[in-house]
Amino acid sequence: MANTKQARKRARQSEVRRQHNSAQRSAVRTGVKNVLKAVKTGDHAASMAAFNVAQKVLDRYADKDILSKKKAARVKSRLNARVKALAV
Repeated sequence: MANTKQARKRARQSEVRRQHNSAQRSAVRTGVKNVLKAVKTGDHAASMAAFNVAQKVLDRYADKDILSKKKAARVKSRLNARVKALAV
C-alpha cells in the first residue's frame, strides 16, 4: 500500500479510472456482440441498426483512448463486411 498522502490519493484515482475504463470496454464488447447476434439471425435491417450503434460506441471510446483508433477501425471494418454480406 502507498505510504504518502499523495500516493494514497493516486492509488484511489487509479482504481476509479480502472473501473470506469473497464465499464466502457464492456460497453464496446456488448455493442460488437449485438451486431454479431443480429448478423447470425440473417436480418440485414437489424444488423445495420446494431452496426450503427456499435460504430458510434467504438468511435467514442477510440477518441477517449479506451481502445486504440486502429483497433476500432479494424473491428468496424470486419463488422461492416459481415453486415454487407447479408445484403447479397
